[in-house]
Amino acid sequence: MINSENTPFIQTERLILRKFTENDLDDFFLIMSDIETNRFLPWHCVKNLEEAREHLQKNYIEHYKKTSAYHYAICLQKNDRAIGYVNFDNENSHDFGYGLRKEFWHKGIATEASQAIINKLKKNGYKFITATHDVNNPRSGDIMEKLGMSYRYSYIEQWQPKDIFVIFRMYQLNFDKNDDSIYMGYYNKYPEHFIEKI
Repeated sequence: MINSENTPFIQTERLILRKFTENDLDDFFLIMSDIETNRFLPWHCVKNLEEAREHLQKNYIEHYKKTSAYHYAICLQKNDRAIGYVNFDNENSHDFGYGLRKEFWHKGIATEASQAIINKLKKNGYKFITATHDVNNPRSGDIMEKLGMSYRYSYIEQWQPKDIFVIFRMYQLNFDKNDDSIYMGYYNKYPEHFIEKI
């Protein structure tokens, strides 16, 4: 049985994971306007505070009205300022994702935040998570492997709104250790799919 959850406060060794609020707008703008942070993500960088406000409202504030909403702001404990996000979508794919401002890369922050959410998902009864990354962004795959995820297959998607062809690698983590169970949704949806030797 899956326990519902609406993004409670979580504290790790260095971080606070909590809901985004309208008070985070300036920090959210810094995250969503960072070219490097958003290079491999399915949206264009926001250009101004108004675009940031619309994105924050649509993808976080409204999302929190759902029964089960695992969308967190990643904040440093020392000042509770949002520097990134970690999200889990409770759809069939159980897709897991994260983003972090470039100046906070290579400090283990995305891994620390992601592990805390994974622990919560396991406790709440989920059986697996998936995550995908652009082949040109192997560092994201490194984080997935640190979290215990394993590569399953690749597929080619014409990504919108950027309208580019992207090879994605799909990783999965089964909490019940049944490695024979693989989410095939992306594999079946996109006709160009294959297994790489990585």
